[in-house]
Amino acid sequence: MNLIKSKKRVADHGEVFTPQWLVEKMLDLVQGETERIDSRFLEPACGSGNFLVPILQRKLAAVELKFAKSEFEKRHYALYGLMCAYGVELLEDNIAECRANMLDVFADYLALDEGDDLYHAAVVVLSLNLVHGDAMTMLGIDGSPINVVEWGYLGKGKFQRRDFRLDVLTGMASFSAEDSLFSSLGKHEIFRPTKSYPPMTIVDLAGMGNGLGGTT
Repeated sequence: MNLIKSKKRVADHGEVFTPQWLVEKMLDLVQGETERIDSRFLEPACGSGNFLVPILQRKLAAVELKFAKSEFEKRHYALYGLMCAYGVELLEDNIAECRANMLDVFADYLALDEGDDLYHAAVVVLSLNLVHGDAMTMLGIDGSPINVVEWGYLGKGKFQRRDFRLDVLTGMASFSAEDSLFSSLGKHEIFRPTKSYPPMTIVDLAGMGNGLGGTT
């Protein structure tokens, strides 16, 4: 893989891709986390998925190890693993490539075709989790605050969604500092979701794709 797409992109955006061998070595440093289905990873300059794709592959390997004998659990926990990968990317072609690369890995693992509700649910999740925006300003490409979707798997085919603002979540360290104005407050008082949703199934998630339109 080429480490740069063009000299102009390097000059304008500092875009240089991390070689795959180095990505794997870096992920090996947190191997226990990469092999947890429910561990959450956020890549603030995700490019075309150099880090997120191998993270997803490791999560899916964990799914295979634990749930290979149950197609129902395998499908749902694979989607949950996908739900726990997040990225922000400034360049439009990169974020499109990242979503496509992640979807290809996910669909290949479960042998999905485009008519499967799980395929469409994954498209929705990737549209929400992989954001076209600027992690430095924490704004989407449209200028609105970047939202982070917290997904939970409730079991029995039901998922929970809560939305948070990225700029609020990244303030956790300063809020909890000993001398902070907010140090006496509990996390539940500060980090309230901007929106919570009722539990939803794969079919419910797939149906959300009709209302997404353009995503940021």
